[in-house]
Amino acid sequence: MPSDQSLVTLDDVQRAREVLSNSSLGVCRTPMIKNSAMFPGLENAEVYLKLENMQTTGSFKIRGVASQMAFIPDEVKRGEKKLITMSAGNYGKAFAYALNKMGLSGLCLMPLTAPSSRVQLIKGYGVEVEQLPTSDLLSAVDKYVTEKGYTFLHSFDESNLIAGYGSASLEVLEDGVKPDVVIVCCGGGGLVSGVAATLKLSGLSDCRVYAVEPEGSPTMYESFKKGEAVTIPTVKSVAGGLSPPFAGKLTYQHCRRFVEDVVLVTDKELVDTMAMFYKRGLVVEPSGCAAMAALINGHIPNIAGKKVVVFVTGGNVSPEEMTVHLR
Repeated sequence: MPSDQSLVTLDDVQRAREVLSNSSLGVCRTPMIKNSAMFPGLENAEVYLKLENMQTTGSFKIRGVASQMAFIPDEVKRGEKKLITMSAGNYGKAFAYALNKMGLSGLCLMPLTAPSSRVQLIKGYGVEVEQLPTSDLLSAVDKYVTEKGYTFLHSFDESNLIAGYGSASLEVLEDGVKPDVVIVCCGGGGLVSGVAATLKLSGLSDCRVYAVEPEGSPTMYESFKKGEAVTIPTVKSVAGGLSPPFAGKLTYQHCRRFVEDVVLVTDKELVDTMAMFYKRGLVVEPSGCAAMAALINGHIPNIAGKKVVVFVTGGNVSPEEMTVHLR
């Protein structure tokens, strides 16, 4: 298990923020809106939505990728070696977008269950895609690294990535909101690790940060129960972006230190929240709905009179996929 020395620091996050501001990848400051009777049933709390679905590439992932790209080896920058990652979609899109912008080549390993629209989108950026059973992804990465010299960028369990995600918390604080409760989706745990660490290290010691997972892919939830990062090969949810087969070891360490609890939502709650957002003019994919689904369905305790920040994390859903989910 990683030691405390492996955890990101506030200095790490602030340096990552500087990297993002100077990046050519177009990482933007996303809006945070205050709920004013738009979403019924939340009147007893002061609720803010951090709209990362409006971020470049349609999700928060570009914050982490841009941070990682600042540290890639020189031989990769010169085009002598390739990058490799594994992703079900949004990280892969941000990875492919970054490589296209920077004129680099790479490979994205994707599960067989990845939507064909995501596969084609990543290929459209000029990045190779290889699809494999979920259980074979990590071993395939290891093979490319050891046999072909590829450089691996982890899609959630890496310190530069986590620090990049922490930049979103700095924006929340700069907007003048000191939250009592923050709710964040959790797949591998990179975003919630960065968000929670940054808030706590910025002096909000009493702020409660909740990670939200689908019932069908509760890797961090089960990790909390077992006391170590676990693998669950049979994960399945409508929120494919929140369904890696294992929790990250580094992200687990961050969550144990900085996260209050992990809560679960059903696929129906995710889809119902997606429909609610859509009626308000917000296009949000199922994974991006997890935090709001937890809030409106009463899974977050003691919110009356509190300032609550909800991370809306991604909007990468095609009209065809939207129709299937909402019919």
